[in-house]
Amino acid sequence: MAGDRRARDISPTEAAALVEHMETGARRPGAPTQLLVYLTALSWSLFQLWIVSPLPYSLGFGVVPETQARSIHLAFAVFLAFLLFPARLPSARGPHIAAGFYLFLGLGLWLLAWQQHQAEQPWVPVYLLMGTVAFVLAWPAWRVAPLERIPLVDWLLALAAAFAAGYLFLYHQELAQRPGRPQLADMIAAGLGMMLLLEATRRVLGPALMVIAGAFLLYTFAGPWMPDMLAHRGASFGRAMSQQWLSNEGVFGIALGVSTSFVFLFVLFGALLERAGAGGYFIRVAFSLLGHLRGGPAKAAVVASGLTGVVSGSSIANVVTTGTFTVPLMKRTGFSSAKAGAVEVASSVNGQLMPPVMGAAAFLMVEYVGIPYVEVIKHAFLPALIAYIALLYIVHLEAMKAGLQGLPRRHPTGPARSLLNLGLSASGLLVLAGVVYYGLGWIKTVAGDHSFWLIGALIGAAYLLLLWLASRVPDAGAELDPNITEVPDPGPTIQGGLHFLLPVVVLVWALVVERLSPGLSAFWAVLFLVGILLTQRPLTAFFRGQGHYRRAVADGIVELGDGLVQGARNMIGIGVATAAAGIIVGTVAMTGIGLVMTDLVELLSGGNLMLMLLLTAVICLVLGLGLPTTANYIIVATLMAPVIVDLGAQNELLIPLIAAHLFVFYFGIMADVTPPVGLASFAAAAVARADPIQTGIQAFWYSLRTVTLPFVFVFNTQLLLIGVDSLWQLGLTFFGSLAGILVFAAATQHFLLVRNRVWETALLLLVALTLLVPGVWMDRIHTPLTSLPATEIEAVAEAAPAQGHLRLEVSGYDLDGEEVTRRVMLPLGDPAPGQERLADAGLGLMIFGDQVNISFVRFGSPAERLGVEGGSRVTAVFVPADRPAPEWFFVPALLLLAVVARNQQRRKAL
Repeated sequence: MAGDRRARDISPTEAAALVEHMETGARRPGAPTQLLVYLTALSWSLFQLWIVSPLPYSLGFGVVPETQARSIHLAFAVFLAFLLFPARLPSARGPHIAAGFYLFLGLGLWLLAWQQHQAEQPWVPVYLLMGTVAFVLAWPAWRVAPLERIPLVDWLLALAAAFAAGYLFLYHQELAQRPGRPQLADMIAAGLGMMLLLEATRRVLGPALMVIAGAFLLYTFAGPWMPDMLAHRGASFGRAMSQQWLSNEGVFGIALGVSTSFVFLFVLFGALLERAGAGGYFIRVAFSLLGHLRGGPAKAAVVASGLTGVVSGSSIANVVTTGTFTVPLMKRTGFSSAKAGAVEVASSVNGQLMPPVMGAAAFLMVEYVGIPYVEVIKHAFLPALIAYIALLYIVHLEAMKAGLQGLPRRHPTGPARSLLNLGLSASGLLVLAGVVYYGLGWIKTVAGDHSFWLIGALIGAAYLLLLWLASRVPDAGAELDPNITEVPDPGPTIQGGLHFLLPVVVLVWALVVERLSPGLSAFWAVLFLVGILLTQRPLTAFFRGQGHYRRAVADGIVELGDGLVQGARNMIGIGVATAAAGIIVGTVAMTGIGLVMTDLVELLSGGNLMLMLLLTAVICLVLGLGLPTTANYIIVATLMAPVIVDLGAQNELLIPLIAAHLFVFYFGIMADVTPPVGLASFAAAAVARADPIQTGIQAFWYSLRTVTLPFVFVFNTQLLLIGVDSLWQLGLTFFGSLAGILVFAAATQHFLLVRNRVWETALLLLVALTLLVPGVWMDRIHTPLTSLPATEIEAVAEAAPAQGHLRLEVSGYDLDGEEVTRRVMLPLGDPAPGQERLADAGLGLMIFGDQVNISFVRFGSPAERLGVEGGSRVTAVFVPADRPAPEWFFVPALLLLAVVARNQQRRKAL
């Protein structure tokens, strides 16, 4: 009950401050130190903007190679981590366990140094220094340091960590000239950097990721002493540190590269958009549109959290941003404290699923799966949209069960007028989208090389027009008043911030239409936001005739600086997490534990695909008890995503790699909800003054639809828009899946029109299964795929639709000389001759008669990521079978649903 008492004693303002401490650091030092932190964070943001922009290449100087950029990125992150995150918070009671651990570690390293000295080994000074640093780390972990200043030991640790992280930047040329031959200085930097990175991880993210990364690092050295299944030949200290710290295979690997190239700019985009006022605008719009409906504030919370997900990739920040206003309104309209907090958690956590700006883990999929980010958006869009609509429906059911109403409108309108306004707004948006898409396309065709400047001028004119319209309505303020008694008019509310949508339009246009890289797309969107922050205040003052232009310009400059600093501070946790998770990735590459995980999971699941998926989901949830979503995704995706694909193929189910990665992503996000350590649930409970465990359990119950969707798209990949070739098929997939998840929500909430009876819930679950995965019944009648000879591979590849998949059976030999046959789904790009499409996917083929051999597999290609190896052969090609559409089973499912609805309608009428 201690957690309950703490939650009840925290006000919403204090909850926001608590989350800010968790996200960006608890220390608030004096003015000189604050200025240094401010300038450091500002420099980090400006550096990230510089390396992503076209300017270094246009001007011919300041080009930073990718490896050196990662080094500088991590140096900024660990430097700020040691300055802003204390080793031990004042709330901690008794000696911190970390202090004892460091004392034990220091003693062990000194003993190892003595033993190595006796054996005349070369790295004795490294062990001595690492042992000394361990003793130094024990001091701040033992005593509670004040938050208003930074102790000298933390300054020294911050500088040492920044030097070790920046070692690859400072000595890049020297390291490149002696690969695999580290010197004493290299080992000192690597050993020191590894220890300080793990300590920074503990400070920023808690002990879980530090313990897991440390365990994997220990496994690197302890291979010869492990049980048979886990045993490997081990690695020397020099080889391990070279791989983990002095190459791109460990800490400075793919994960940190994505954090450097993509994630920072998107986090910065969100911070600047929030600083410009878009967060409060989204909340006001959602409330004005939905606040008058049954359970309206809760529905507004769902929509506001979805919109705020564009601004913030953090579920905890999303909870506090929207929950501070929506939770009190939900409680006033009749929701209990726990349910109000749970609605906020369920909607805020899903913000990381909503394209175009998803959580940081989504950008890692670009590298791990080998597809453009726009493809990740395409695959993730329908499940995210369906999850949000289902949550709206769950809120509606809760309101119906409790007989709740919404708040009154300021100027009431009838249902017909509201429906007409909604239809006009939707049609207007569609017309506007069409005009923008085809109009800009026509301009690009006509203007040619001058189209960039012409389109820029048009966007600038649109900004001025929308800002003029916003100045015609009263300023609504930065925040929504939680004590509001009536719903504001939607027209003026929407009009008051339409210009905030322009940066999102620029981002989506660059990603989807121009097909620019995610980093460059975010750069142009951030650049547009910089213009908004600098000009919106003076222009609004001009349009309103208020004067005080100098003050307005100064306020805009301050807001821009604060936004750049906030974006950098929001990145500390992600930068440290991706670096620490790189230790695990490097260990997997060095030891081959990934193959061991495949055997272990297959053994535990008995080869049953459903049990294997459940086991993977549990692993994600357990790891997520102490890990942020990004680190959780990296670990489980590295270990488990290939296992899902392989075991699916063994069960004659071809699972696309993107489906396996999204499966892991979804359950990594759910860890923020799940008690007993669901951080989003604790934040919402603090705002709602509710019991955090009860809030978390209720939030998980509301999130069952999100838990279900990953299982659905593994068995029904059409939900990821894979194999959807027509508008008719798209409509069937969307509306069938939407109906299925709504029926599933009605079953799990035990309410459709009235409270369900047991047999009605069972029928609803059967209907939901049929609507969500219609192939589950058709596959028992007719096989879904037809096998063709391997020699048809080029013809089948050429006939596949754009961004389609090629289903192959590949046979080769493992390290023991035994023949292994596996099935894979190879993603294909744009239409082209079959041989060219296969080459683009990474396959080089040699066809002799009826035999098709794989001559080579290009490194980093989709084929290589699927585990296809050169020297193997293609034994079969699979195409969809000619059979009745599985969607015919929608008919009996809908009839069963009608029976249940009719039966409940009769009970309701009584």
